[in-house]
Amino acid sequence: FKRHDEEMAKLREDMIAGFKRHDEEMAKLREDMIAGFKRHDEILEKHSTELVRLRGSMETTFKRLNERISSLERAMISGLGEMSKFAGMTFEEFVRKFLTGSLRESGEIPEDAELIKAVIDGEEVNIFFEQPLIVGEATGYAESTDEILKLLRKAELVKARYSREPRKILVILSVKRTAAEEIKRIAEEKGVELIIGKIVD
Repeated sequence: FKRHDEEMAKLREDMIAGFKRHDEEMAKLREDMIAGFKRHDEILEKHSTELVRLRGSMETTFKRLNERISSLERAMISGLGEMSKFAGMTFEEFVRKFLTGSLRESGEIPEDAELIKAVIDGEEVNIFFEQPLIVGEATGYAESTDEILKLLRKAELVKARYSREPRKILVILSVKRTAAEEIKRIAEEKGVELIIGKIVD
C-alpha cells in the first residue's frame, strides 16, 4: 500500500505540474493573442487613417476635375454661340453638329450617324437619335424653367412612342441667374445632362 500511495502521490505531483505548465502555456498563448490583436488593431487604425486621407484626396481631385470640365463645357458652348454666327448656322444647328461629332468620337453613336431634328407626335425635337434613344434641346437664352420643362415633356412623348427611357440633353447658351439654380436642380432630379454656356444677370 505504501508503494501504491507513493505512486499516487507522484502521479498527483506530475498532474499538478502538467496542469501548471498547461496554465502557463495558456497564459503565454493568451498574451501572444492579445499582443497580436493589438498589432492588428494598430495596423487597421493606420490603414483606416490612410484610407480616409486617400478618400479625401480623391474627392478633392474629382471635384477639381469636374469643375475644370464644367468650365471647359461653358467655354466651348459660349464659343459655339459665336462660331455659329460666322458659320451661317443657327445655334441649334451648330450644337447638333457639335454633339454629333462628340458622340461619334466617344463611340456612343456610329461613325456615320447624325443627330437630327425630328417631329414626334406633333412636337418638334431639336436633337434626336433613335438608337441609342436621345432627346435634346438647344436654346440661346433661358430666363425660366420653361426650356427644361419643355424638354421633359418631349422626352415623355418619345418614351411613350419607343417604350424606353431616352437620354436627355439640354444645351443653353445663356441662362438668367435667377433661373439657373432651379434649372440645375430639375436637371439633377430628372437625369438631364445640362450644359450652360454662361449665367447672366
